[in-house]
Amino acid sequence: MRILFLSLFIVLTDQISKLLVKGFNIPFLGIYHEGMHLYETRNVIGEFFRITFIENPGMAFGIDFGEGSKLFLTLFSLAASVGIIYYIYKVRDQIFILRFSLALILGGAIGNLIDRMFYGVFYNEAPFLYGKVVDFFDLDFFNIQFLGNNYDRWPIFNIADLSVTIGVLLLLLFYNKISKSEEELKNQNLVQSEEAESDLSIEINSLENSQTAIDNNENNILNDSLKANGRDSNGEESKI
Repeated sequence: MRILFLSLFIVLTDQISKLLVKGFNIPFLGIYHEGMHLYETRNVIGEFFRITFIENPGMAFGIDFGEGSKLFLTLFSLAASVGIIYYIYKVRDQIFILRFSLALILGGAIGNLIDRMFYGVFYNEAPFLYGKVVDFFDLDFFNIQFLGNNYDRWPIFNIADLSVTIGVLLLLLFYNKISKSEEELKNQNLVQSEEAESDLSIEINSLENSQTAIDNNENNILNDSLKANGRDSNGEESKI
């Protein structure tokens, strides 16, 4: 389960970057960081790569299904995170790429889950579970037309979104290898189970043979003792 340290690293990196962008204030520690204003943009590599602060009420990459979807997305993310943790434990003996991919997805899911659960309360902007996700990576994109819309920049995202995307892509790219590994592990477990059953059967037979030998030995000792006292094996006096 050491792979979970990767998830922890992603969560910490994601949250630190978001707090630096959005800003934060911890009065009792005397810590204040102003951050950026909402929709403020700062060039990093010209117009190609910018830091643009937006808040996303929906899913990754700005996908939004309306105000009513907030609670559903939060609860779904929470359930999915718990499910992924269980699955990582279940596949702890399988190939590294599977566990690595799941750890990436888990870290990203928890990173955005923290925003939805706590940011509304922490920044006094929304009730518990109704917070918005902080996005800021703003990349140039091909200028294309799709379904009547013009796209010249990639949807703004964050480290958590990137982590989930990479994790899913790795699962797709290595699907055959992962499936083969799962099949080999099942076969290995089956062989081990059959070997264990065989060993158990041998052990039982050995115990039965040992018990039979002990019983025979006791009978021989009893017969010898009776003969020594002048009686036959039925306990009657021998007639000589």
